Amino acid sequence: MFYKLIFGFMVFLSGNLWANELENIKTFEADFEQSIINSSNKEIKYAGKVFIKDSSKVLWKYETPIVKNVYIIRDFAIVDEPELEQAIFTSLNKEINILKLVRTAKEIKTDVYTTIMYDVQYTINIKQKKIDSIQYQDELENKVTISFTNVVQNQNIDDALFKFKAPKGYDIIRK
Repeated sequence: MFYKLIFGFMVFLSGNLWANELENIKTFEADFEQSIINSSNKEIKYAGKVFIKDSSKVLWKYETPIVKNVYIIRDFAIVDEPELEQAIFTSLNKEINILKLVRTAKEIKTDVYTTIMYDVQYTINIKQKKIDSIQYQDELENKVTISFTNVVQNQNIDDALFKFKAPKGYDIIRK
């Protein structure tokens, strides 16, 4: 379930940089805080950094409450879990297509956009022409909010950042 949420959102974010006002973004990096509230009103928060380059490279570096790195290259993902000394390699059912998603986001009011991807509606808030936050409700009725700070757009991001090399002794799990 956690991986479906993360992969769904990563596909969304990778693709929604940005119709109309922000369509020329080639790279995006930011600090993020992700809040997930379940149907019992229990909340869990994650924080870290995200890096996106072009339409096919994404890296989510979770720093709290656990360290985890999620790499996505096109339709393939690697979940690196240093604390468990393991990496999960998996193919995604749907390819990340930034251009298609950019074209689907619609401004519903000033600095607020919405789009539907894979039957999930996303609301995107913009502040000073940069992504400020994204909200959505997943298929399990969790309310998800991801807020961004220290946003940097269109700066060079080295391709080496998106390459994962398992440390010696890691367990590799293929799904």
